[in-house]
Amino acid sequence: MRRFIDTHCHFDFPPFTGDEARSLDQAAQAGVEKIILPAIEAERFGAVLSLAQTHSRLYAALGLHPIVINKHNDASLALLEHHLKNRPPKMVAIGEIGLDLYMENPLFERQEAILDAQLTLAKRYQLPVILHSRRTHDKLAMHLKRHDLPRRGVVHGFAGSLQQAQRFIDMGYKIGVGGTITYPRASKTRNVIAQLPLSALLLETDAPDMPLNGFQGQPNRPERVNGVFDVLCELRPEPPELIAETILQNTLRLFAFPPAP
Repeated sequence: MRRFIDTHCHFDFPPFTGDEARSLDQAAQAGVEKIILPAIEAERFGAVLSLAQTHSRLYAALGLHPIVINKHNDASLALLEHHLKNRPPKMVAIGEIGLDLYMENPLFERQEAILDAQLTLAKRYQLPVILHSRRTHDKLAMHLKRHDLPRRGVVHGFAGSLQQAQRFIDMGYKIGVGGTITYPRASKTRNVIAQLPLSALLLETDAPDMPLNGFQGQPNRPERVNGVFDVLCELRPEPPELIAETILQNTLRLFAFPPAP
């Protein structure tokens, strides 16, 4: 069986809440051996860390997401740094962090300040970052260039241009490939992902969001990362075995997974 890591799954939300063991078994049956669970706000840090501690296949990332910018304050950043100082072994990244100009009233200067504070922490504690970016790729790239993080990270759910993707890759960042590529109408994203270096790609679901084509209206699930993989194989020239192994190794190298016991 092929081995997958879902690098982005919000497992602390329904439909997984209260059904964690069964959901993890389903994912394992599809070859998903690790799942990274990014937090979106300080209130969820405890739940995310607890899930990672309780379940062997779950790994935590803590961050302050721009989509809930109103919820973040100095205390949120202080709590994030507290967890970084006392970092549990299964905390593998800072995320989900980033920028978003898709919302009404995005409070963009506040977003940039919160992002910069978290990038400073990522540099101080030498962790990779999981990055959210909607209509902000060029602005995000400027922030990343200024901070020059030692561990880099991944631009999750990428749907920008080939030039924008290449800029991130040239800076050492990975590109997250998710359910968008399963939609034939997403021709721009499909063409970009087909042309990027295989060494720059990671797999993700963003479950329960970003359902794959054919599953519209249903919560997305981590086992559907294999559906993303199948479509990626249709778009790429390399053999499936090489794609699977390269992406697995890309993921293991990027994230700060603890050594196997």
